[in-house]
Amino acid sequence: MGLFDFLKKKDETPENNSIKLYAPANGKLVSIDEVSDPVFSQKMMGDGFAVIPTDGKITSPVAGKVLSVFPTQHAVGILLENGVEILLHMGLDTVELNGGPFETAVKEGDEVNENTVVSTVDLAALEAAGKDNAIVVVFTNMDKVADFKLDTTGTISAKAEIGSISANA
Repeated sequence: MGLFDFLKKKDETPENNSIKLYAPANGKLVSIDEVSDPVFSQKMMGDGFAVIPTDGKITSPVAGKVLSVFPTQHAVGILLENGVEILLHMGLDTVELNGGPFETAVKEGDEVNENTVVSTVDLAALEAAGKDNAIVVVFTNMDKVADFKLDTTGTISAKAEIGSISANA
């Protein structure tokens, strides 16, 4: 307990700003340190998780608001209600594909949840281009993150609840 914790209001406990995390695709859920790109696996951009997809329908891993859609359509930034920001990155080293295999279905300012299709990814095109198809979810402002829990790994269905994240009060 911190020296000034008595100043915090009761409703500022991390449990009350916990936000559910969902699988963004059907496939295999893995810890971020299993991703083959060291920028992600060494958590240089933040902690998170990834799904190795079995199909190209990608849904939002959280309820929030779209902050940005990269011009190359390979990544989408989402702001959670508790202030945590996530980056949904589709495939590895896919920026150079200039949006080819991605059909992004959201735009900046859109409200999204686990039922929102963010993008449809042509997995065969990624494979043909020699790209890893990992769908990576990274928390990019770790200074805001109080707690991140991944409750499961392994085979997963899109939209399944997989964990939670809470922000510092």
